[in-house]
Amino acid sequence: MRRVMTAAMLAAALMAGAAVPAAGLNRTVRVQVDGEILNSVNYIRDGVTYVPLRTLLDVFGGWELRWDGAREEAVAESETGWLTANPALDSVTVNGYIYEGTVTVENGRTYVPLRLIAAACGGTAAWDGIFGGAAVTSPNADYDAEELYWLSRIISAESGGESLEGRIAVGNVVLNRVASSGFPDTVRQVVFDRKDAVQFEPVSNGTVYNTPTDGSVAAAKLALDGVSVVGKSLYFYAPALSQGLWINGNRTYYTTVGCHRFYL
Repeated sequence: MRRVMTAAMLAAALMAGAAVPAAGLNRTVRVQVDGEILNSVNYIRDGVTYVPLRTLLDVFGGWELRWDGAREEAVAESETGWLTANPALDSVTVNGYIYEGTVTVENGRTYVPLRLIAAACGGTAAWDGIFGGAAVTSPNADYDAEELYWLSRIISAESGGESLEGRIAVGNVVLNRVASSGFPDTVRQVVFDRKDAVQFEPVSNGTVYNTPTDGSVAAAKLALDGVSVVGKSLYFYAPALSQGLWINGNRTYYTTVGCHRFYL
């Protein structure tokens, strides 16, 4: 019974989430796992994202991969399971269950469907249109990959030179907006919200796309863990850079952290 339930759960995972947009043959695409961009050549074919199996499993950790020359297939094993990817049969077998999916060998690398393998290993994969690729949350990850990716970047762009407390404060505002009915429902949507003009200057000047500092990644994780330093604040601004006329006239002042004033 448990094996049947596992297969059903995997099938549901493969059908869930935003579909990868259709594209031409072998269009290269970026993939990030837990906020870090994969250092590999990935591509889209017929709306499906393909990645090198070894690269993905190495990032997930705990897998040993080898090529079985006799059966002409890739074989991967971990403490909790095993999988094979067979190019001749265009199939991936996970703990005894067979799933159809194009498998190819290119330049000595076995390419597999990203969403299928992510789900089979207990992770998730979703398309992020602004990132321009797939966001993968690895098995047993503490944070959603897309949330960590964009939260760490907006924190770094807005407050990279601030103390850890100041960085967490900016993260708090973004997450407070996600939780508020007056704003979009995801970190990415909040960061790029344009309902009442661009909400964050780094979106306008492009610095939100820069690689975040290590301290900003740490602050993002702490904010996602629930660490809060500015209560339910939804707004902030830096007096040295802006007069904040609308915020001062319409929102309730809460506190000042570093160079930013925060408002409910």
